[in-house]
Amino acid sequence: MNPTFAKAIAALVPTGMLLFGSALQFSRRRGVASLFQLIGAACLVAVVIAHLCEALGWFPRMHWGLEHSAGHYIDLVAAIGGLSLFPVGYVFGALKREVA
Repeated sequence: MNPTFAKAIAALVPTGMLLFGSALQFSRRRGVASLFQLIGAACLVAVVIAHLCEALGWFPRMHWGLEHSAGHYIDLVAAIGGLSLFPVGYVFGALKREVA
């Protein structure tokens, strides 16, 4: 088994749970904080899907894993978006609930 594939499958469970929980929260509380959290979770799932595509050799023209390739930049932008939007949405949501 490819180690990249094993890591991506292992990461799919927690990121899927984050996405499901964020979608559930957004359906209950429609606000900017829950929207940021949902978009951030979706970006993290996109990172995992990019790693799955790399491990399985899907879309070879994307040149997954190579520097300065489209696949690399998709992965990079999704990681930056997920690691910035999800915590921001979580913190703003927590601060809003604490004040109210």
